[in-house]
Amino acid sequence: MENPLLLSPHSNTTSRMRSLYKIVKSKNKEDEKAETKSRTQEKRNRQSLLQKSELHPDLNLDKFEKLKKGSSESPDMIKKWGESFDNLISQKAGVDTFTRFLRSEFSEENIEFWMACEDYKKCKDASQLSGKAQTIYETFIEKEAPKEVNLDFNTKVCTSENMSHPTLNTFDAAQNKIYALMEQDSYPRFLKSDLYLDLVHGQPHGRSALRRRSRSFTFNEFKDVQPDFGIWM
Repeated sequence: MENPLLLSPHSNTTSRMRSLYKIVKSKNKEDEKAETKSRTQEKRNRQSLLQKSELHPDLNLDKFEKLKKGSSESPDMIKKWGESFDNLISQKAGVDTFTRFLRSEFSEENIEFWMACEDYKKCKDASQLSGKAQTIYETFIEKEAPKEVNLDFNTKVCTSENMSHPTLNTFDAAQNKIYALMEQDSYPRFLKSDLYLDLVHGQPHGRSALRRRSRSFTFNEFKDVQPDFGIWM
């Protein structure tokens, strides 16, 4: 009489470990692909922003890196930023600080578009209007633009129609929509943010960002750790 094949506990454990290792390895590959895709998209956006830097002297990557520096504005001026959205964006330091906040929410395209429109309306050479308008449209308005802003259908249609004969008012409707969006949505959150509150109280406003960066770094460190299956053997 033949004896049935018996699998030892060690064999069963080894099999389970191999299966688990394959699952973890597959998950790591998926995470790596997602991270690579994210980095590729970010690189494309940065390259596009560099190519469109002629829109406004402030629309360049060097400028955004400088936003990490502290504000030289007086406490009284900083408090005025909290009185109205117009007070905030009428000051260069206010625009810089608000841009930094929007970057933390991944919505900096709104203030960039608003500034681009402000610069566009200052154009005194009619022969340059068409080129500038096309650049703004391709960067912020058209579908899947690298910095596409959130506009309703009617406003997009109106702006698209205006592109046939660009004038200084071509983007007025779209700019007003984005202004209202920032004022009603992003601005209230900005006033409650650590970034603004630290400035109001005269504290270094890089502190909160550093705390967030530290937590992110710790997570990334553990993400790459491979499980030690030997301890299960």
